[in-house]
Amino acid sequence: MADPSSYRPQPGQIPDSPGVYRFRDEHRRVIYVGKAKSLRQRLASYFQDLANLHPRTRTMVTTAASVEWTVVSTEVEALQLEYSWIKEYDPRFNVKYRDDKSYPYLAVTMNEEFPRVQVMRGQKKKGVRYFGPYGHAWAIRDTVDLLLRVFPVRTCSAGVFKNAARTGRPCLLGYIGKCSAPCVGRVTPDEHRELAEEFCDFMAGRTGTYIRRLEKDMTAAAEEMEYERAARLRDDIEALRKAMEKSAVVLADATDADLIALAEDELEAAVQIFHVRGGRVRGQRGWVTDKVEAVTSGDLVEHALQQLYGEESGDAVPKEVLVPALPDPVEPVQTWLTERRGSNVSLRIPQRGDKKALMETVHRNALQALALHKTKRASDLTTRSRALEEIAEALDLDSAPLRIECYDISHLQGDDVVASMVVFEDGLARKSEYRRFQIKGFEGQDDVRSMHEVITRRFKRYLAAQEKSGEWSDTELDDDEGPVESRLTEDDGRPKRFAYPPQLVVVDGGQPQVAAAQRALDELGIDDIAVCGLAKRLEEVWVPGEDDPVVLPRTSEGLYLLQRVRDEAHRFAITYQRSKRAKRFKAGPLDDVPGLGDARKQALIKHFGSVKRLRSATIDQICEVPGIGRKTAETILVAFAQAAPAAPAVNTATGEILEDEEHTPAGATDAPTGEGPVTAGTSEERRGQEP
Repeated sequence: MADPSSYRPQPGQIPDSPGVYRFRDEHRRVIYVGKAKSLRQRLASYFQDLANLHPRTRTMVTTAASVEWTVVSTEVEALQLEYSWIKEYDPRFNVKYRDDKSYPYLAVTMNEEFPRVQVMRGQKKKGVRYFGPYGHAWAIRDTVDLLLRVFPVRTCSAGVFKNAARTGRPCLLGYIGKCSAPCVGRVTPDEHRELAEEFCDFMAGRTGTYIRRLEKDMTAAAEEMEYERAARLRDDIEALRKAMEKSAVVLADATDADLIALAEDELEAAVQIFHVRGGRVRGQRGWVTDKVEAVTSGDLVEHALQQLYGEESGDAVPKEVLVPALPDPVEPVQTWLTERRGSNVSLRIPQRGDKKALMETVHRNALQALALHKTKRASDLTTRSRALEEIAEALDLDSAPLRIECYDISHLQGDDVVASMVVFEDGLARKSEYRRFQIKGFEGQDDVRSMHEVITRRFKRYLAAQEKSGEWSDTELDDDEGPVESRLTEDDGRPKRFAYPPQLVVVDGGQPQVAAAQRALDELGIDDIAVCGLAKRLEEVWVPGEDDPVVLPRTSEGLYLLQRVRDEAHRFAITYQRSKRAKRFKAGPLDDVPGLGDARKQALIKHFGSVKRLRSATIDQICEVPGIGRKTAETILVAFAQAAPAAPAVNTATGEILEDEEHTPAGATDAPTGEGPVTAGTSEERRGQEP
């Protein structure tokens, strides 16, 4: 625990102007980012009698070891810089909203030649129109199914689309009139794009135009006695009205607005957002956060606005944002929202009428979301704290292990031996710091030696970071252990690779693996990191130097947390091992040619039709392929000469050996596919099945 007076700046050093400040811990990691109208006044508030500080603020200032600041010209710039740094450094003491689930969107890929309507989750992509988020994916599919009668836009995947174009036959939706079948040329790209734009306009709330147009066409068809066409138009109108009924009108004046409501207690806060477009609720989402700093309702609203609109622009930011409390001060936030939209944005608290009534509905949803979150065992702050305390007590640690690293070894009968490192902080997974290893010190299957090698490599890098003041030697780093980083500078508070130490190392295994991990730490002279292992058979906790395991009760929250950490390490390891095995099975002689990338490999296979024909080609024939020079052609032939003879292709249905490879698909090789007894039914595969 640090003494805040040890790093307190002199009063004259702090400017009395707007800015953003960062607190760092002893490892130079940013643990808190804040902004202030007056840096001098705000920072002075942290350096007072600890008894007068909020408990969470007290924990933050005693964890920190230094503070620094950046002066900006306006409060809006401070807001923007604060958001950028929170996103970059992910500080542990800042409010961080996390979705209580992954919300699906209705997406229209306008960046493709033939736009596609589909369900999408995750990060938004450039050039794609999004509608939602929706509560359930089936709600999107029901809506799309109704709208395809009127707007028959493509919904198939790229593979299905290409196959239909190759065969000249559309899919079932093309036959029943729910797709305009651009794959077989029934409509031109421009006609199909116009359909997609009309679909987007309807989803954006401009519904009256299309219904009136269809009603007019239906009346004209009936007058001309084209009763079948009139009946189809009648059914189309009914389909559109059913789709509109799925999102009821909540605001009569066709308002575009986002409504944000809060439900909070002393430890956590839940945020619910309703997206209203054209007076209808078009989407809903919710976030939950731990209140790891002393925050007001206005602060929570400000953080929610940053999370909601930090990556948005244009119409994605509505004209009106209704909130339960205003940030203090409100002017910088409102100016920032106006800049994001490109026109004026109203940020206010609804006082009466339909908007206030709808805000009460959103608030009830927030209360329900907070109550539901409290029942989730793994995410409950009190439960996580109890679990860490139980682990500390069982392993006789000085304090709760706020950072836990777990290691697991994975292989398939001694091949493709890999290891994983997963990180849990404050009882929650921190996936950005996961690492993976290839075992390089020896060949074959030996989990104990593998564990010793992995622990040694990981903590050698930790010691190097300490000894060299953050400077890494590129020759000491392995490409398979995460993104290439060459330096831990004072200006960058993120931990580079292995620069941040854990309080507890957990290994997946029993006494031998624990002994190997402890031996690796002893050889490096590290004596302030605890080690334990969790044996899968009886869920026993093993500690170094003990003949008997520590047995935690089956109902123990500490055991539950250790199991989650161990299972996550195993999942991460088996995923990496499978990917390496798949690459090995797909490898061919062209993979050994230096400087030959995927594009030129595909060009070679496309030109010759198969690897067999390429193998028998001359240098001059290979040079005919665009992008292939004589030197590369010679290298390709040398690689074929050194490679083992290709296994004959076999028809798996008849057992017949296929001599002719004329129809080998582009990108295929002569290497075995791996579809056989060697990859199915092994103990490692069964152990690694994901839920």
